[in-house]
Amino acid sequence: MASRYTYSKTLTKMDTKKMYLSSVIYPKIKASNDDMYVISDIGDRLDILALKYYGDQSLWWIIATANNLNEASYSITPGIQLRIPANVSKILNDLEKINK
Repeated sequence: MASRYTYSKTLTKMDTKKMYLSSVIYPKIKASNDDMYVISDIGDRLDILALKYYGDQSLWWIIATANNLNEASYSITPGIQLRIPANVSKILNDLEKINK
């Protein structure tokens, strides 16, 4: 499976010669009747939920994107409803199309 950095390009700043990764554009994730909804609990984190529901902790960004969780943190506030998108293969295909 593709990691979130698969589509980042390594760029070099001309003036400093320092290397950095380009931004990745994430697809919009539309709600589906097959999606699952869960209420977050104390200790839940995006990477742990991704491992539980997708078998791959690197897919945490799918849950974050679907739920508009834009803070740069894996942590989740307890007691909020989260949508766990079901069609991961479509999301990954969309990610690839957008960033190729």
